[in-house]
Amino acid sequence: MADSASQEAAGRPRPASRIKRILPLVFGLALTVIAFVALDIVVTHVSYDEVRDAVAAMPPGAILACLLFTALSFLAMSTYDVIATRTVVPGKVKPSTAALVGAAGYAVSNALGFPLLTGGALRYRLYRAADLDPASIGKIVGTSFFALWFAFAVLVGLTLIADPRAVPFFDRIDPAIDIAIGIVLIAAVGGLLVWLGRAPRRLAFRGSVMPLPSSRHALAQIVAGIVDLTAAAAALYVLMPQGSVSSFFIFALIFTLATVAGMASHAPAGLGAFEATILAGLGLGADPNAIAALIVYRLIYTALPLVVAVVVLAGAELVRQRSKVADAARAVQPMIPPLSAAITFAGGVVLLISGSTPTIDTRLAVLRDILPLPFVEVSHLLSSLVGVVLLVIARGLALRLHRAFVLALCLLLSGAVFALAKGLDWEEALTLAFVALALTIFRHAFYRRTQEGPFALSWRWLAGIAAVVVAFVWLGFFSYSDVAYSNALWWEFAVEDDAPRFLRAGVLVVAVVVVAAVYLWVNGRPRAAPASEIPPEVLPLVEASSETAAWLALLGDKAFMLSPERDAFLMYARSGGSLVALGEPVGAPAAAEELAWAFRASADRQALRPVFYEVGAARLPLFLDMGLTALKLGEVARVDLATFDLKGSKRQSLRSAVNRAEREGMTFRIVPRDGVPKLMPTLRRISDAWLESKSGSEKGFSLGYFDERYLSYFDVAVLEEHGEIVAFANLWRSGGKNEMSIDLMRHLPSASHAVMETLFVKLILNAREEGYRWFNLGAAPLSGLTDRPGASRWNRFGSLLYRRGGDFYRFDGLRGFKQKFGPVWTPHYLVCPPGLDAARALVDVTTLVSRRVKARAS
Repeated sequence: MADSASQEAAGRPRPASRIKRILPLVFGLALTVIAFVALDIVVTHVSYDEVRDAVAAMPPGAILACLLFTALSFLAMSTYDVIATRTVVPGKVKPSTAALVGAAGYAVSNALGFPLLTGGALRYRLYRAADLDPASIGKIVGTSFFALWFAFAVLVGLTLIADPRAVPFFDRIDPAIDIAIGIVLIAAVGGLLVWLGRAPRRLAFRGSVMPLPSSRHALAQIVAGIVDLTAAAAALYVLMPQGSVSSFFIFALIFTLATVAGMASHAPAGLGAFEATILAGLGLGADPNAIAALIVYRLIYTALPLVVAVVVLAGAELVRQRSKVADAARAVQPMIPPLSAAITFAGGVVLLISGSTPTIDTRLAVLRDILPLPFVEVSHLLSSLVGVVLLVIARGLALRLHRAFVLALCLLLSGAVFALAKGLDWEEALTLAFVALALTIFRHAFYRRTQEGPFALSWRWLAGIAAVVVAFVWLGFFSYSDVAYSNALWWEFAVEDDAPRFLRAGVLVVAVVVVAAVYLWVNGRPRAAPASEIPPEVLPLVEASSETAAWLALLGDKAFMLSPERDAFLMYARSGGSLVALGEPVGAPAAAEELAWAFRASADRQALRPVFYEVGAARLPLFLDMGLTALKLGEVARVDLATFDLKGSKRQSLRSAVNRAEREGMTFRIVPRDGVPKLMPTLRRISDAWLESKSGSEKGFSLGYFDERYLSYFDVAVLEEHGEIVAFANLWRSGGKNEMSIDLMRHLPSASHAVMETLFVKLILNAREEGYRWFNLGAAPLSGLTDRPGASRWNRFGSLLYRRGGDFYRFDGLRGFKQKFGPVWTPHYLVCPPGLDAARALVDVTTLVSRRVKARAS
């Protein structure tokens, strides 16, 4: 329900905001490109064959040492979460569980990047199983990052003190200054520990309070961070060629800088930026043994822990559920989507690497006698195509999309066939077939069905894909650096000619990424789903409802979900990534709860956010049981008609308005719905003039708009001045005479200033005469929000906007107007998923309500 003030235009997200979101990703991608250019310059004098031979000649002792240091690094990383859980939620998570979650989360995010979607999603699933709320999980993740950065500061400080002349960039400064900087860094960390030890400390940020670790826990985290970084650096150090690095301190510092550069690049696992920093910082670009060390390190430190994490987590869940063997698969399912996304993404990377490197000669010789050349050429091209498409749809698997699962299954099996047909790469074929088998076993985990299909892209994900493609192109040119480029290469076809096949595949892969970017740019904006026809059961349920807002079901811009007995319905619309229900289910109370749960399940199946807009406080326990959170939108004003009158000083302004209107010759009457069609031209003229004076446009969803078919359902109250209509409002009547309200209230700009108050007074008195219990004046946005220490960020922000937002909207003025009638104020809420999803839900709802609606002629 709405009045003139509540239909002002709401702000829409500016195009500049989308550009601001994309800029960091563009910077990261540019950093990746620069890193590969630098890498190409550094390794100019090294050939692919030299690197391959160096990998094959890697000493077994060095590989074993790398494995041991990798295990030590992940053991240290597992303690981050142990300490973080003790700080944020003491006693709620077992240390063994926190250690397992921490190590697995870092294994996934280290391999693929996208820490929020991969490692973060895995942490969310596992910690939610331990009954932790999303806010606590976010604080645990934030606290665990404490270790890495302060350990980095300590390592830099120690290195500057121990060997200032050997530190890159710092070697140009006086050693005394280097040592002084190192001492300052160590002292700063020591001072922080002393500060943390004096009293329990908390960090307040944007209304959220996060407890900081005690000095003992902070010291333990810093030690764990130092062990982590040192062990990770040692895992690569033992693989480096003998005598290539003068000091382990210097190597550890360069390794840490390379890790930071990789994180800034947004590339999965810091691909390219990490390698370029290591080789350039150590000056080892011309040494094939150093490049071989990086390759083996990636396999052991990045790829192996991902595989181990998948196996260990699945095994741990099976052991935990050993008493419920039948439900074991269901227990593992929450972990399957993010892990499936990780493995599928890795499978795509493997296919792209294979497509950019030469095939083994002996296998090509065998293949020549089995398949015709066209089959080999097409298989190589399609193998690279399958690889890049796997990168694209991996995010759909993380979101549990059914179509992404089906497409991934087809692509993985096809990729296995193409791997054999292009070069008898049986290792790749077996790997892809194994991943396809794993997806098939857990096929029930991918149950969500969306209208968009399997391509659930985001700019961050696309930036990661682009970084992998840059690596694919660079690796191809590096592998075939001994082949002289010429235009003829594009048209050379022979079993031994791998370089031309790479060039053709490279063009196809880049084209796919460009098409994906264009698709995301064009289709990435929030869209509303088309409304459905109004089912015949809706009108009787609306007429019987005790809430007048149910009449918005007849507006024509919503879809409907009915109960199995068709004795209750829920109206909703799609906006962006949200499925937004307006209010609570309408109809039989017994069916309302199941209908709400069915709506939540429907949104989940479609990978959308379930949102309930403008609901009362009575059903909040139901929505909280769904794992949703409630944001107070404001308060609804309802006049108790049993006690309302115009007597007393508090009603003086109302009496004055009515008297003035009567002196100006205004009269009030209610036109029955049968007589409304004759008035439509006059009502439209008034409505258009009102909209033009407000410089606004029609809204929708939770606000009525001028539509002849919609208005024909209602009686219309009018104010006439000397026989001419100057104002009107359509009447909503509830079932059981519980309440009366209005929807559209519009008047000529030239009408008296007393017209609104007069029309409301006349309507309230008329509702009392007809025997109604309440008259609903509608909502006052942001009214009644709490601004106290400890209140939620939404309450504090909304309260500030209510007090200070006069330049945008007179929130206090609207409440003041309604307060003249002495109403009873009751809160109403927006119910949605917590965290960042709440902000996205607010944007989607605003877009849904404020969109331009085309009026429909009867």
